[in-house]
Amino acid sequence: MSETLDPADDLDAGGAHPLFRRSPSSVEFGKLRKRLVRQTRQALDDFAMVRPGDRWLVCLSGGKDSYALLAVLLDLKWRGLLPVDLLACNLDQAQPGFPADVLPDFLEGIGMPYRIERQDTYSVVMSKVPTGKTYCALCSRLRRGHLYRVAREEGCQAVVLGHHREDILETFFLNLFHGGKLATMPPKLVNEEGDLFVLRPLAYAAEDDIARFSAAMEFPIIPCDLCGSQEGLQRNQIKAMLADWEKKSPGRKETMLRALGSGNPSHLLDRTMFDFAGLNLRT
Repeated sequence: MSETLDPADDLDAGGAHPLFRRSPSSVEFGKLRKRLVRQTRQALDDFAMVRPGDRWLVCLSGGKDSYALLAVLLDLKWRGLLPVDLLACNLDQAQPGFPADVLPDFLEGIGMPYRIERQDTYSVVMSKVPTGKTYCALCSRLRRGHLYRVAREEGCQAVVLGHHREDILETFFLNLFHGGKLATMPPKLVNEEGDLFVLRPLAYAAEDDIARFSAAMEFPIIPCDLCGSQEGLQRNQIKAMLADWEKKSPGRKETMLRALGSGNPSHLLDRTMFDFAGLNLRT
């Protein structure tokens, strides 16, 4: 976003949202918080996510990413830089031992409007997915269907998710290596029914930054007992590959993310994107 929007550059200007009143006062944390805010503002602007007056359903799983998403959006809204209404939503999937009081207590403590939607997708996933297979695809479809329904019931125009830079890069390589296509998670899309936006404002944010931010904020993290409990997933292998590349060549992830925003159809092999048959010599 434009650097003329000064309120987000001074994190102390105008006080702070209640969520941040007990946040660390260190210079290091201030820089981290400012970076996440700026990256989120940039994504909101680059992909034209904000329509003033809209209502957003901010999906809160209890993981580090969704907590960070909510915190940054509240920070922007507090400073008058996000003219939309926010409603937090947690889909309680009826996982055994799920601490159902954690998120309501957290959200009430910061004065955040919310809805808890309990649907037993856990049993469905466990009964449908064969032993040894990944839960992710079915779990994601079930969650998405319920969240779209809740968004409609609550009068929301957008479902907002906490996917970050690494999620986008990992999805690209999963599609490249295993799906045979060039595709990833877009920062903004319209659902199949055409009535809801799906937004990913943390598209430019690094997972390591989000992890450090969430740890510093001491969010009450709830571990996932479905996808997060499985080892050896293809996504984990891609994550390790990207981490190794980044270790050997710092900055490579950022370069790859920029590449996803700089496509050149004439230098690929997709005949639906470029008219190779129509190429002619100028002489």
